[in-house]
Parts: sequence; C-alpha cells; structure tokens
Amino acid sequence: MQIRNHRDLWAGLMFFAFGMIFVVLSQQYHVGSAAKMGPGYFPLVLGGLLALLGAIIALGSISAANDELKVEKVGWRELGLILGSVALFGALLPSFGIVVALVVLIGISALASHDFSLRDTLIAIVVLAVFSYFVFVKGLELQFPLWPKFMTN
Repeated sequence: MQIRNHRDLWAGLMFFAFGMIFVVLSQQYHVGSAAKMGPGYFPLVLGGLLALLGAIIALGSISAANDELKVEKVGWRELGLILGSVALFGALLPSFGIVVALVVLIGISALASHDFSLRDTLIAIVVLAVFSYFVFVKGLELQFPLWPKFMTN
C-alpha cells in the first residue's frame, strides 16, 4: 500500500482536522437533541460530517496502484494577491464605495491568474459591478456607499 494521491491525502487530513476542531469546540455548548437543538448541535453535526468526509477522502488516496499524484508547489504570489485584494476590498468599501472597491478587488485578483488579459478583466469588472449593484444595492437594499464619499458631497 502506498499513497497514490498526495493531494487527496492532505485535503482529507485538513478536512478531518477542521472537523475534529469543531467537534471538540462544540462540546463547550449545550448540544441538545435533534428535536430540541442547543447551540452546540449544529457545529457538532457539521464538524462530524466534515471529519467523516475527510477520513473518506484521505483513505481513498491510499492504494496499491502505481500512478502517483504529487502536491504542487504553493503559489505564494497568487495567494497573496487574492488575500490582499479581499482585504483591500474590505478596507476600501466604507470610504470609496462598492464601485471602486470592486474595481480594485477584481483588478488585483486578475493579476493572480496565469491567463491574465486586460480585456477579460475589464469585462469582468463591468459585469460584476452591474450585477453587484442590482443584487446588493437594489435587491437586498444593503446600506453601503455606491461611490466614494468625495463624489457624493
């Protein structure tokens, strides 16, 4: 027996670990029963299901087969660009509005792609800005600025 798929093994172990963390931490709250759920019931059940799914995935990665899949290197640049763009979106939204924050989010996130093209990025910005306007501002009536504060005064 050998590890056939390293990606599935590590993903399964990560799911299992997160599931077990939720199972353990949910014990601090009253669990209750399915008929009368307490605050710890939902995290306990979901954590248990996640741990079970992780165990199934990890065990499925072990086989006697010879074809082996390795884990690729982590793209730290890409990961940093994505996480940074989301953090910047959150920081810019209150002062600069959703339009500017979305342009920055999509523009920086697009740089993380190996298939980056300016044309596709501009199309994505326009489509997602219009979609976000209709869903969040008009549909859900969320109370955040549409444009920067200096443009609305």
